[in-house]
Amino acid sequence: MPSGGAETGVDADADGDVPDDVPHWDDEYVDRVSDRLMFNYDLERDYRVDAESFDLYGRLEIHTQKKFFHPAITYGHHESYEHLFLRRADGVRVATLERLVALAADLADRWIEADEEHYATEFTFVVVVPTVPDDVREFVAGFSDRNMLKYGYNGYYETHLAVVAPAEEDVVTSQRADVGDALTVWRPIDADAPGPLERLKRRLLG
Repeated sequence: MPSGGAETGVDADADGDVPDDVPHWDDEYVDRVSDRLMFNYDLERDYRVDAESFDLYGRLEIHTQKKFFHPAITYGHHESYEHLFLRRADGVRVATLERLVALAADLADRWIEADEEHYATEFTFVVVVPTVPDDVREFVAGFSDRNMLKYGYNGYYETHLAVVAPAEEDVVTSQRADVGDALTVWRPIDADAPGPLERLKRRLLG
């Protein structure tokens, strides 16, 4: 399984330093988003799962463990994952987002190995549209969905939503989503602020 990569707080598209294994997207906006994700996520293009297709798919994996006195003695190994799905569409409806939430629940049943080492799995769905409808904005802004597995003994999974209209420099994310910096490519990244991997670690692992 792939692991989370090195942390960065810099736009990769600012200096053209793109690893050879990172795909290129003809869609300029999606390609710029990938530049902000590529040091933390393993990225794929033209990804399909069941009946849903996505322009970009990213996977992040974090392993943590505690040390007992001596560094060679470890315990409390935990695994956390994030799956990010992004696609461009001519428009978006609340019903479409509800269908993606249902997909997350189905993927959780199929993809999560629910055991004592599993801490968290997060599914983030991003839809890129010309404009964000008011009802969609309200739905996304108020959305929150965390599900405990075996009363929390096997961790949890959580679903996040985001809808972005790049031409209008407009984005709305659900309450605990942490993809805003990657999606707002019209804003520079604060190099002194924690990067997405560090923020995810803090959110997942405390």
